[in-house]
Amino acid sequence: MRQDLLLRLEIQGVMDRYVDIIDNDRLEEWPDLFTEDCLYEIMPRENEDAGLPAPVMRCENRRMLRDRIVSLRNANIFAPQAYRHFLSGLAIVAQDDDGLDLTCNYLVINSNQQGQSQVYQVGRYQSRVVRNDAGWRFARKRCIFETARVQTLLALPI
Repeated sequence: MRQDLLLRLEIQGVMDRYVDIIDNDRLEEWPDLFTEDCLYEIMPRENEDAGLPAPVMRCENRRMLRDRIVSLRNANIFAPQAYRHFLSGLAIVAQDDDGLDLTCNYLVINSNQQGQSQVYQVGRYQSRVVRNDAGWRFARKRCIFETARVQTLLALPI
């Protein structure tokens, strides 16, 4: 029982670090939370439920994640915005010798320069985490959002 609680606290810490990095604009640190050969996807629930493999965004390794951040910083043009993530319902759904499969609900509030805050996206994470020399890292993170479309420009990681 004690080990289960300690494991849950470690995993909650990884999830908290993930959203802290995004919410506090330390995006250059974001790829370091993933394994070298990771998979990161953002997908509408409609596609997920229908078994359609058409994500809005797909990065197949850490180099692609780094490229995404370099592009955000240097090439993309979008209005400044700030995210605040809220997580609930963290569950370890499977465990084996290699790692853990997790689910977690998320709510992202977007605040703009005019002082308006609104729900940007609601969904669930489906993640695979593995432990390496650096600690727990995401081998897979799928962000499955509830609506059929993204409300505004999807610039930042979810």
